[in-house]
Amino acid sequence: MTSAPPSGPGAFPKPSLAGSQLRRLGIDTGAEHVVYLRRDSPICRSEGFGPHSRLELRAGNRCMLAALNIVHAELLGVDEVGLSESAWQWLRPQADERVMLAHPASVDSLADVRAKIYGRSLDATQLHDVVRDIVLHRYSHIELAAFITACGGDHLGLNEITALTAAMVDTGTRLHWPQAVVVDKHCIGGLAGNRTTPIVVAIAAAMGLLMPKTSSRAITSPAGTADTMAMLAPVELDEPTMRRTVETCGGCIVWGGSMNMAPADDILIRVERALDIDSMGQLVASVLSKKIAAGSTHVVIDIPSGPTAKVRDPAQAQLLARLLRQVADAFGLQLHVLISDGSQPVGRGIGPALEAHDVLAVLRNAPEAPADLRQHALAVAAAVLELGAAAAPGKGLAMASQCLASGEAWARFQMICAAQGGLRTPGVAGFRQPVTAPHAGRVAAIDNRRISRVAKLAGAPSAPLAGLTLDVHLGDAVAAGQPLFTLHAQSPGELAYAMEYVSRHPCIIGVEEPR
Repeated sequence: MTSAPPSGPGAFPKPSLAGSQLRRLGIDTGAEHVVYLRRDSPICRSEGFGPHSRLELRAGNRCMLAALNIVHAELLGVDEVGLSESAWQWLRPQADERVMLAHPASVDSLADVRAKIYGRSLDATQLHDVVRDIVLHRYSHIELAAFITACGGDHLGLNEITALTAAMVDTGTRLHWPQAVVVDKHCIGGLAGNRTTPIVVAIAAAMGLLMPKTSSRAITSPAGTADTMAMLAPVELDEPTMRRTVETCGGCIVWGGSMNMAPADDILIRVERALDIDSMGQLVASVLSKKIAAGSTHVVIDIPSGPTAKVRDPAQAQLLARLLRQVADAFGLQLHVLISDGSQPVGRGIGPALEAHDVLAVLRNAPEAPADLRQHALAVAAAVLELGAAAAPGKGLAMASQCLASGEAWARFQMICAAQGGLRTPGVAGFRQPVTAPHAGRVAAIDNRRISRVAKLAGAPSAPLAGLTLDVHLGDAVAAGQPLFTLHAQSPGELAYAMEYVSRHPCIIGVEEPR
């Protein structure tokens, strides 16, 4: 028998069971592949399959592993096999094609996960085996959670983090560029509205640097960079289109998910978020594997630090910066770290379209452009220009400011959007409601996490026009009844849902009364 393609889990451990008719159920299970069988299915009876069993499925020369859910209804026929959306997209069955089912082969790398649980260090070969099996969807979500937990806290040493980074790169697509200097930037996150990437890419490309930016969509935030950019231009580009855009314009802002770069990272992140575990070692491997896979040589990392940001204090930020530099050095990656103010959101808009409006305002030098977003984008752009040797040390800010003020950045951004499929105008939500100050005073605190939560409850990012706009910043004096932020929703129900949360959390923006 010929070997399975790279997307499949491998050969069957024994002859497969009789073919069954496939049915697409249209159930979104996220990244987890799920197969559905009737409780009285003869396959379940003969093989002892039960809820959460792991099954191996083959259709033609395509195969995969999936978790089993049992159906206690007549949703399926006894000879039918239902597939979740992710399973259907992975298996790609032809019309009327039947599927073969079997018990999967054992996953040997799970022994390495168990060793890690008991405190053993893993070498490069062991970590590569684990990551390979993760990419091939051989791990259930329970097994993924076990690996993530075993690596949590400070349980990954420097050598393990470096090996994990390499394994993530090696098990996906890696881009290569002819230029000696390829710049990139990344923000650690945890700060709503901090949408500097489109502005930085436009400035860097206009100043002669190569910046092929691949970005992510939101996982738990109100918007990812790709969500915001999708309001302005197409982002789901294939590699040839991306390369043409970069060759023509010097840069791009595209969704990295279509490039298959460090795919294990995307799988692990979804489980990490569900567990609310954000290990520093895994964070470093996640960030740097994406940059190395994208072909970057010089990277600026922005670490916002604040009491309600992802990185809570300066000491933690310095520790993370040091670890990032150590791992980057192992790959010959030139790295510059900025530790920025994470005490409050950046910009006014929070949500895909609202952040896109902010980006356009800054690029167009509009009078209403949020000054904090403009200043932070310029600071990051200055670091990129200097790291990429487009500006002399200490001269990057002046160069970036001139590029933005002259309209060069805006012209380059329009060129990039045209190459990616055409510049779009973001829309506006049909339903809005201000949240006002309960009394006069001064804005003393803004809770980043709860602000993001409200924006998501209003519908962002799945409802791309939804979210909120900040009407105040830290230190502002406010009068009783003055808007603190304004909710935007695409339906009355979503607006009411967000407002119910606001009513239970009146201190999302804290206002100190005058003494």
